[in-house]
Amino acid sequence: MKARIGNPRIVEGIEGLRAIVGEALGPSPGIVVDQAAVQAFADATGDHQWIHLDVRRAESTPFGGTIVHGYFVLGLVPTLLFGELLRIEGVQTILNYGADKLRFPDVARVGSEITLRATLESLTPRPPGELATFGLTFTASGSTKPCCVAQILLLLLP
Repeated sequence: MKARIGNPRIVEGIEGLRAIVGEALGPSPGIVVDQAAVQAFADATGDHQWIHLDVRRAESTPFGGTIVHGYFVLGLVPTLLFGELLRIEGVQTILNYGADKLRFPDVARVGSEITLRATLESLTPRPPGELATFGLTFTASGSTKPCCVAQILLLLLP
């Protein structure tokens, strides 16, 4: 798996985030997901479904080869959102709070380049911090539809 080096937007704390609510971020630089990364994800999660791992068998499917696990794509949030698109400074901790409206409208084929577009949709007080809701759209090269769309919720502790 290889990512290009991005130039993340830097915001300072909660007030810096308030200034970008509703703004589109991205697309991120692409990250190519190879078969070795998919195998490692399968081993880490125990999801050894053949469509992800059996290259020869997967060639005869409508996808023409193996596909990336959907949750692997969603798991690219730290790399693509916070590594490539946005860096939040002046916040002590960012905790995963949940996900809403998670869908996988299309597959990401192994070897495709995955990019992310994101929007900070809202900031809501949630003592002791703020709850940030991000809208995410992941796209894989070679596809006309997104491979993952979701809202993620992050608790930001100042």
